[in-house]
Amino acid sequence: MVKRKGKIIKGIGGFYYVYAENDRLYECRAKGAFRKKKMKPLVGDDVEISIISEEECTGNVDVILPRKNELIRPAVANIDQALIVFAMKDPEPNLNLLDRFLMLMMKQDVPTIICFNKSDIVDDEAANRLGKIYANCGCEVVFTSTYTEEGVAQIKNLVKGKTTALAGPSGVGKSSIMNLLQPKASMETGTVSDKIRRGKHTTRHSELIPVDEETFVMDTPGFSSLFVHMFEKEEVKDYFYEFGEYEDYCRFQGCVHMAEPDCGVKEALAEGKISQERYDSYKIIYEELKNQKKKW
Repeated sequence: MVKRKGKIIKGIGGFYYVYAENDRLYECRAKGAFRKKKMKPLVGDDVEISIISEEECTGNVDVILPRKNELIRPAVANIDQALIVFAMKDPEPNLNLLDRFLMLMMKQDVPTIICFNKSDIVDDEAANRLGKIYANCGCEVVFTSTYTEEGVAQIKNLVKGKTTALAGPSGVGKSSIMNLLQPKASMETGTVSDKIRRGKHTTRHSELIPVDEETFVMDTPGFSSLFVHMFEKEEVKDYFYEFGEYEDYCRFQGCVHMAEPDCGVKEALAEGKISQERYDSYKIIYEELKNQKKKW
């Protein structure tokens, strides 16, 4: 039986669509052995498949090759970085939701690029405000417009040669960004769309799209909430990158920057060195974890 190596670009309904080394797309089932090992193939997995029919492009996933990483949300594997997209307006950006995503990516050691889209429908003041809020968060910040194509060249450069997870809420322009990165995206994934009878423009499942040589972008479903229950309240501060510079000035070791006196982070906040929006977001998440009832 012919064997090939490839990468899972989409998984739905028990089928895994593998983009193989011969540039063909195979519809595959996963072997039952994975269930016994409690392993589930993920989009982004590098795999070995055995071909059932070259004519019908069908096969079986035999081996999941070692993963570089495995993300929880979105549930994908072998990601080099994340590109998180929020609209600057329509819809208004939910910065607390953005901060939760940054926490999740940082916990999983995934570098993140923040993309504020729809710059063509806001004024410079709005862009400057968002830029200032996230200037010291430890992530690169890019402003884009899929209408004027502002920032698109910068995005193309940032994703080149990498596998990038494209994520964000619904309605922020992720699909438009994807179409600019890969105009043939709909055509490339047409086989999958035809087989599963899904529309090509509403992302319901994670899908890995080849953009250029050694360059893949993973389109993921939109989200409107993110839970951070896996964090302890005391560790939340460690995921707000800009706090770290001022923690040595806190009187108490282990200061959580809430009600403690002589807090270096709150002094930096008062001096405008830390944005009020980021601190308010931190407080919301801290209080949420403090008040949640442990189920174990």
